[in-house]
Amino acid sequence: MRKYMIVIALAIFASCAGDDQKVEQTVADEPISQTNNSPEFNTAFAGLLDNYYHLKDALVLTNDTMANNSAQLLAAAADSFPINSLKGDSSIGQMADGYFGSIAAEAKALTGEKNMDEKRKSFQMISDNMYDLVRTVRYDREKVYHQFCPMAFNDAGGYWLSKSSDIKNPYFGKKMLTCGEVKDSLDFR
Repeated sequence: MRKYMIVIALAIFASCAGDDQKVEQTVADEPISQTNNSPEFNTAFAGLLDNYYHLKDALVLTNDTMANNSAQLLAAAADSFPINSLKGDSSIGQMADGYFGSIAAEAKALTGEKNMDEKRKSFQMISDNMYDLVRTVRYDREKVYHQFCPMAFNDAGGYWLSKSSDIKNPYFGKKMLTCGEVKDSLDFR
């Protein structure tokens, strides 16, 4: 019996006497976030989106003056966008340039509209172009939500973009503030 105890003790000792070296993991020094676009592009595009979001918020509040000011800033940002800072092939740049032109033209038209319903129609056209633009350039600095209200424009429906999944309907303002749903989210990060 004593032999068995010695064999068991040796077996336990052998299993516990493994290699006690610590395993080192090396982590590459990578940036926290990477982007496929130039810093100039990212800065300009973030400004364009901010101007768009301010316009959306003005329509949510049904604030005519704020909507006009935001639309002017959006038009200026689209008109002066540094398209040469966009990385990628020339066809992407040409498509994006077309969207920038449409956004600028419609934002300028929005400021000339006399009533809020007409401003909201212009905003819908801006929103459609902005959605296509974000998808074309694959903006990768933030998540962009594509939202939809089925009751806008006499039940034809209307889309808009948001930086939040929370619904704040620009087509009805306070009347139906949370009417809508998230239809898509663009996240190229």
